[in-house]
Amino acid sequence: MARLPRYVIPNQPQHIIQRCNNRQVIFAAEVDYQFFRDALIDASNKYGLQIHAYVWMTNHIHLLATPLFHNKQDSSKEVGRPKKEINHV
Repeated sequence: MARLPRYVIPNQPQHIIQRCNNRQVIFAAEVDYQFFRDALIDASNKYGLQIHAYVWMTNHIHLLATPLFHNKQDSSKEVGRPKKEINHV
């Protein structure tokens, strides 16, 4: 079953969680954290997402972020791409 679209209210902080299936590892090495950080910076600039705080665990991520405007593109999909690349290396 597909997820419902995320409600985006401009200038309202959101707690965003991204988890892997079956508790798979996202970050296996320091280079994985750096790669994700760079992807997050690029996506937040591209989609107008202000990052206030983050917690990166080995198998999931927490972000406190504020979308600055409503964007039809989903920035979480953009940031989620590195996870797929890391898991398939």
